[in-house]
Amino acid sequence: MRQGPLTSLKIVEFAGIGPGPFCGMLLSDLGADVVRIDRKGGRGGAPTDVTSRGRRSVALDLKSPAAVEACLKLMAEADAVFEGFRPGVMERLGLGPEVALKRNPKLVYGRMTGWGQTGPWAQAAGHDQNYIAITGALHAIGTKDKPVPPLNLVGDFGGGALYLAFGLLAAVISARHTGQGQVVDCAMSDGAASLMAMFYGFKASGMWKDERRANMLDGGAHFYDTYQCADGRWISIGSIEPQFYALLLEKTGIEDPEFARQHDRAAWPELHEKLAKVIAAKSRDEWTEIMGGSDVCFAPVLTLEEAPKHPHNAARQTFVEVAGVTQPAPAPRFSATPGAIQGPPPRIGAHDEAALADWGFSRIEIDALAKAGAIDRETVS
Repeated sequence: MRQGPLTSLKIVEFAGIGPGPFCGMLLSDLGADVVRIDRKGGRGGAPTDVTSRGRRSVALDLKSPAAVEACLKLMAEADAVFEGFRPGVMERLGLGPEVALKRNPKLVYGRMTGWGQTGPWAQAAGHDQNYIAITGALHAIGTKDKPVPPLNLVGDFGGGALYLAFGLLAAVISARHTGQGQVVDCAMSDGAASLMAMFYGFKASGMWKDERRANMLDGGAHFYDTYQCADGRWISIGSIEPQFYALLLEKTGIEDPEFARQHDRAAWPELHEKLAKVIAAKSRDEWTEIMGGSDVCFAPVLTLEEAPKHPHNAARQTFVEVAGVTQPAPAPRFSATPGAIQGPPPRIGAHDEAALADWGFSRIEIDALAKAGAIDRETVS
């Protein structure tokens, strides 16, 4: 039984990698009925494929006209569909938005790419760090010596999947009011640029220097950085506000008058070194005992192994176990319609019959798809 605020939503997802599956996971976790179109003959279903959790898989041979027609029939029943192929691929398959919207004028058609559907680089290959590189984001993240890719959180997941989910839901709301669907062109480069809005404002106001580790939020300031402890582990400190900074000095026992120059950029390098020496005198756990849960704005830097066991995460059940795999729980949280993981990652083609039947396919139509080779015969009971 699905639960969450999106239980009225029916979504068709064309299988992809990275941000596409993550977007599908977000929608499924909040209750949407997400049917994923997988490649016939593919493999899947490993419990460790966390971002594939919670949907049903229909495996189709998209080279088959019968399979293409089945996809269009699914789109006709859907609130939204999304895909992550290069521009033009869905059109060549006969599944582009022009065809789909003729079948279902209220359909929201989401398209996620790195560079967008238009522009001189629209057809170029790329990955997360390439997409965020042209936005200023990658330049701003890293050491003084070089930019450092921030995992693939800023482009793929932040600028891509989250903006696609937001765009799909916004367009569905519009379609339900107007009866008119539309195409959502979600470029990871656009999303990453949007995420940089505050920093472009800072730069325009003179608050941001266009170089790394020279600013308050990029590790340039001694009161907003990570520090290594006596045991080689790390802590994070973010004591920006004056009252929090005063508490930092109190908790660390620092009485050096030079620390009164909190916002003097010229003093930051020296104060960095001094604070680093103080932090290096104790272990991470000792500092957690001293500053944890206080208004210092402090947290230990935890590994992926440690994070689920942290008392705060444990109390909020931020991590759960599904099919033996520890993974993040659905987010955000809702007081009246809480989301839930709808199931482990599906085996590809595991729901050929059930999902198609639930979405309006008759037994005759399902058997015809199997006979045409569009779906595997063995998946049809």
